[in-house]
Formats: sequence, C-alpha cells, structure tokens
Amino acid sequence: MKQITPAKLATVCNGIYYGSEKVKDTEISSITIDSRNITTGGLFIAIKGARTDGNKFILDMYNAGAACCISELEPADAFSISAGSSRGILQEKAFIQVESCYQALKDIAGYYRTVCGARIIGITGSVGKTTTKEMIASVLSEHFNTLKTQGNYNNEVGVPLTLFRLREEHEIAVVEMGISEFGEMTRLSQIARPDICVITNIGQCHLETLGDRNGVLRAKTEIFSYMQENGTVYLNGDDDKLKQIKEVNGKKPVYYGLDKTCDVFADNIINDGLNGVYFDAVTSGSRIPVHVAVPGIHMVSDALASVAIATGLGMKAEEIATGISKFTPVGGHSNIIKTDKFIIMDDCYNANPVSMKAAIDVLASARGRKVAIIGDMFELGTNEKMLHYDIGAYAVKKDIDCIVCAGTLAKQYVAGALAIDGNHNVLYYENTEKALDMIKSIVKKGDSILIKASHAMEFEKIVAVLTPA
Repeated sequence: MKQITPAKLATVCNGIYYGSEKVKDTEISSITIDSRNITTGGLFIAIKGARTDGNKFILDMYNAGAACCISELEPADAFSISAGSSRGILQEKAFIQVESCYQALKDIAGYYRTVCGARIIGITGSVGKTTTKEMIASVLSEHFNTLKTQGNYNNEVGVPLTLFRLREEHEIAVVEMGISEFGEMTRLSQIARPDICVITNIGQCHLETLGDRNGVLRAKTEIFSYMQENGTVYLNGDDDKLKQIKEVNGKKPVYYGLDKTCDVFADNIINDGLNGVYFDAVTSGSRIPVHVAVPGIHMVSDALASVAIATGLGMKAEEIATGISKFTPVGGHSNIIKTDKFIIMDDCYNANPVSMKAAIDVLASARGRKVAIIGDMFELGTNEKMLHYDIGAYAVKKDIDCIVCAGTLAKQYVAGALAIDGNHNVLYYENTEKALDMIKSIVKKGDSILIKASHAMEFEKIVAVLTPA
C-alpha cells in the first residue's frame, strides 16, 4: 500500500512504536480488523468489539505473516492475552500502541485517502444508497478502473475498510456513506474527502435521533463538510428538501430526476413491470435510450444519478447505456428471484416508509396474485405506529391481494389495511419465526411475492424458505 509503513502509521495514529527497526520503512501489503483476512506483510488492527477481542489473535497474526499489529495495550499485555510472548517476535516485526484502535482505523484511512490518486464519489441518502452505488459503479466500470463499497460497509468502520482496498490502478472509488446521528457524516466526510457527493433523497429514517426530515437533511448534508474544494454535488431534483439547496461551496448542484427542469431527466418512460423500465436519459447534449432490467419506477432515479455523473466525467452515451444494462442489484435490495413456483422480490435488507411504498408499487405492477410479506420498520421515532398504519392502508389501495404482517409494530399494518377494507386478506404473526411456520401454506403457485422489513427482522429466512436450495 502506497506510503503506508509502520513508521508512518505510528506518526499518523500518534502511537508508540515497538519492534524492529528493519521493518519501520517497509510498505505494508494490506490492512484488516478481521483475523481471517490477514496477508503476508499486512497490518492487523486489534479492535475490541462486543463479541471478540482482537488482541486474542495478535500472536496468530504474526505467525500468519503480519508485519505489524496495532493495539491499545502494551506489547507484553497484548501478547499475554493472545497466549504468547513478544520475546523474539518484535526483533522481526512491528507493534504500535495507540489510545484508541477505532480512532487509529479512521486516522489511517484519512491519511491513506490523501496519498491515493483515485477520485472518491461519496453517496448518501435515506433510500437507495446501495442501489445507486451499484448503478454508478456499473456505469463507471465501462470506462474507469472502479472500486465500490462491498456489502454494508458504509459506517465509521466500513468506510475506512473500503478505502484500504484502494490500489494504484484504481481511478474511482464509489463509497456508500450511512449514518444514524448528527456529526457522524461529518466524520465520514473527513475520512473520505469526496470529490463528488451524491444525495439520493431525504426520507423518514433514523427519526429517533434526527427528529424529522429537516433533521435528516441537516445530517445528510454534512457530507459537504470535507468535500474537495472543486468538488461537484449531484442531488435528486424530485426531492422537495434537496431542491432547497441552491449552492454548495459557491457552486450550483447538478440535479437529476423525473422533473424536466432537472439538468438530467427521464423522458418516454415505459414501465414493463417485473421486466424493468425503459426510458430516455436526457442531458444538455444528448438523449440516451436505456433499459434498467430491475423493476420499479424508482430505479429511474438511481439510473439518472449514474448518467449525470458519467456525463460529467466525459463518458460516451454508448458506455453509459451499456453500464446501466449490466446493472444487477445485490441480495436483499430489489433482487428478483424466479423459481418454478413464484416470483420473489427479495427486498429484505432494510425498510422505511419511502422504500416500503416503492416496493409495493413494484409488486402492484406484477402479474398473478400479489402477496406482500412485510415486517417491522425500525428507528422511526414517535410516529412509528402511524407510519406503519399508512403502509397497511397503502397496500390495500394498491390492490395487493394478500398482506402477511410480522412483528410487534406490524399490528399497525393490519389496522391500516382493514380500515380501508374490513374483509381484505390480511394475516398477522407476532414475529418472524411464527410467520416462517405458516408461510408455505399461505403462498400459492404463480404468486408474485414481496418480502421486506428492517434488517433486524431477519426476513432473509423467509426468502430462504421460499427459494429452492
């Protein structure tokens, strides 16, 4: 890793260096907090978590080839926990003691970002961060050597780990940035220092800590705090809160959306149900026919973000259209699974009112009997019951044939649904496990099935039950 040596690490982390002088100025090969991922010549940061103390693995890491370990303990104490002795090891290896391993992780990532040549695209928003990240990465990969966030590595641990995967050949990194409280995005921005900032929307999420949508707006726009001075901002022009932002660092944002006043907008939209969406992406200098093979009108917005950025980076229309056509969602995010019995919309990774309604809209466009299996949405604050009630009512209004509700708050789905139609086919189970016991007897061959809830509801178990091995 470029310019990452034990000596530099000790300086960046304000740590105390122990060990061999021979390895002080040797570049390390990789950085990890996971003992399973150490490489020869790598750095292991001994994070002490709720379940595992990384210090227990320090001796194993050196034996596996690590060149350096970082710990909050002195060497003798750290080696004692890992059931070994530092005698002899530090004649060939490096050890750095720091005040906080978590802070060291962030400090190292912030430094490494400054020595990497890649441009950083930071993506945040209440809904669609992961899908937009995947879409942008799919498009940019047609022209640039592109790195993207893997999985849900979008917090103060995940963002550093994403940056540590950057190598000299990478030209662009598409980095997802998720938060749940004020100040968190400022810290992420300070680490990533994005060249490009994207905000997908301002919705009703993390209201327990952010209060309302104005609070969400304030928290999300902290991403601008450490944006590069000549950076560019891309905003969803269909969002009423984001449209209020007229200038960032003296520069007008680039708006994308369905609204034809946006800098990049969609025209001639054809919703082909579960086969996806066709439309023309219109920019100031081109009209690009594209096909998103994933269903849902909301996918148009995600695609437009990628068109706007790719155009700004000078990509050709053919490259952009090809990149969008190759886009596939990650598991749990609007993922369509076709079996010999059902069509399943696996959208169980997370849920809030905006994404839940968007998923129901997609289900409503499907053929055959439509079944919504929906669970609790968390972190919605004082209005959580009413927000669930509204979703139940919305599902009935969208002519969803069968609504299966699981979870404590899901009782409100039932109430909202029955308030619209007292005879509607609505089923309730107090938790995921109880729903699992009954689910196969509820669904029928030919059904189109939506499976969606907040991640903690573990609705991936329902997907597994309905999906052949």
